[in-house]
Amino acid sequence: MSSAPASPLHLAVALDGTGWHPASWREPVARPHALFTAGYWADLVAEAERGLLDFVTIEDGLGPQSSHLLDPDDRTDQVRGRLDAVLIASRVAPLTRHIGLVPTAVVTHTEPFHLSKAIATLDYVSTGRAGLRVQVSARPADAAHFGRRTVPRIENLDSPVVTELFDEAADYVEAVRRLWDSWEDDAEIRDAATGRFIDRDKLHYIDFEGRHFSVKGPSITPRPPQGQPLVTALAHATVPYRLVARATDVGYVTPHDTDQARAIVAEIRAEQETAGRSAEPLHVFGDLVVLLDDDPAEAAARLDRLDTLAGEEYTGDARIFAGSPAGLADLLQEFQTAGLTGFRLRPAVAGHDLPAITQKLVPELQRRDAFRRAYEADTLRGLLGLTRPANRYAAA
Repeated sequence: MSSAPASPLHLAVALDGTGWHPASWREPVARPHALFTAGYWADLVAEAERGLLDFVTIEDGLGPQSSHLLDPDDRTDQVRGRLDAVLIASRVAPLTRHIGLVPTAVVTHTEPFHLSKAIATLDYVSTGRAGLRVQVSARPADAAHFGRRTVPRIENLDSPVVTELFDEAADYVEAVRRLWDSWEDDAEIRDAATGRFIDRDKLHYIDFEGRHFSVKGPSITPRPPQGQPLVTALAHATVPYRLVARATDVGYVTPHDTDQARAIVAEIRAEQETAGRSAEPLHVFGDLVVLLDDDPAEAAARLDRLDTLAGEEYTGDARIFAGSPAGLADLLQEFQTAGLTGFRLRPAVAGHDLPAITQKLVPELQRRDAFRRAYEADTLRGLLGLTRPANRYAAA
């Protein structure tokens, strides 16, 4: 494309095991023996930071990975097992300086109080670079891990069960956000002479009451450095689009062409207006699985080889791009005209495609004046052009 976009793109990468292709662990660069070490994840995030990316997301779940949406499978020829995403982010945070860290957390069976404290702690450890990707779980097997409730099997995304799960997620995010605000910014006095460490009047009960839980508060962790760490979610249909519009700072969507991207963005913006948030900034990122090589034919051949190793063609929710960095840059700028403000790229093979993103795609976008040449903010909110919000409980 010959013309530069109106504003620079935002770029994130989604890290999942050895990569998003099920056969990625069998590639020579995959390092499967290091997968459950801190050094493996530190290396991936360091590479993303060298590419000046806005943030990384780290996948997680309450059950083993599966080729089935709702049930565990019995496959032993693919990566199974994970480290905890929030703990990975906390371990990596002190080793990085600029990049945002956004672990995934399932909110269907976990407690808002615990997660709010964990992400607030991550924001302190990273000095203002924490975020959260909220995820719901409709798997009956996940519910069985906890034994507190059952989840009826869903047939489609329009199911009332899906609506209830996402309504619960919206309540969960609201409780977490209130807990982050439950300490005013100047609640800590730390006056050794008078013996006053905190001002109790500046700690607030949140008294949240929802259908699925109630939370009194306040938190036991002071307000995070960003005030409100980033909240993000992946969405594929109207019900999750509504969650993105009501509750998040960044939504990830999976359009396969520009027209679909334009329609998705329009639907989210309409839901945002209905929720009374039209004046608030909300990023909409497009997700793509990427296989990048200088020669597009080599990328296509690599995808074919991985599919052969997996025993089936790889398909997923997001569009798969196998081609050159320049070709991907063209596609990203084309998608940006549909209203997307950034992209979350899923490296098919982390050891190959993440360096291709940072060392080939990023310079190509920089040549087009479409991506930053240096980090220009100290916090994740700052990188995304989001201001630090006022505390809802502080006196005006």
